[in-house]
Amino acid sequence: MTVSQINASLQPQREQLLQHPLYAKITTPEDLNVFLENHVYAVWDFMSLLKALQQKLTCTTTPWFATKDAETRYLINEIVLAEESDLALDGSRKSHFEMYLEAMKACGADTSEVESFIRNVFDLHNILVVIRQSKLHPKVKSFLEFTFTTIEIGKPHCIAAAFTFGREDLIPSMFTEILRNFQLQFPETDLSELVYYFERHIELDADEHGPMAMQMIESLCGDNEQKWKEVEEVSIEALEKRIELWNAIEEQISMKSELV
Repeated sequence: MTVSQINASLQPQREQLLQHPLYAKITTPEDLNVFLENHVYAVWDFMSLLKALQQKLTCTTTPWFATKDAETRYLINEIVLAEESDLALDGSRKSHFEMYLEAMKACGADTSEVESFIRNVFDLHNILVVIRQSKLHPKVKSFLEFTFTTIEIGKPHCIAAAFTFGREDLIPSMFTEILRNFQLQFPETDLSELVYYFERHIELDADEHGPMAMQMIESLCGDNEQKWKEVEEVSIEALEKRIELWNAIEEQISMKSELV
């Protein structure tokens, strides 16, 4: 199996994401805030996939030693650098998650729930228990449980699959266009930081990180057909969980509209 074959097998899920009815439902600042308050968990758990890969594929312990694949080391460490300490819109250094929280606040979205969730994770030291005990939508819980179960199982090629194929690069481009049009309709809503966040993802992923991530998959799987099969399975499930997340957000926007 090859990367191109994996991409071909993911096409149905990609099409579902591109044509999802959620996008047309985001018509007011309140709708946008519902989206942000749910999508933020996907922004946050992405970092755990990345850090799991850093632990598996680079040396993060002492005494230090060189892991075998220098190209993969470079890819992981460069993405960590960008994700944990990128240049924010105001020129300061922030993680992309912190940038997203700031963008939420600028839009008037509520960050208290996700901040409370993370405090609980820090205090309890058991992410799966915190997810189960949270008041999140069941499909948001399922999305997070998939991420952290994949990490817990610990197979580098499976974590890389969720990271590489599960966080597809089509959605940032789409949302950047949606937000630009949205800004024309609601000029009083400050979307500058949010647009910057999505544009940074597009800029970082398109030229270098995306192709290198595909090389990482090839390096981890090699000629092992069982690993390729597991990559395909994890990638499909990752996109299906993203579709479920979109379904959950659409449901919540629809419910809020019905109450108005």
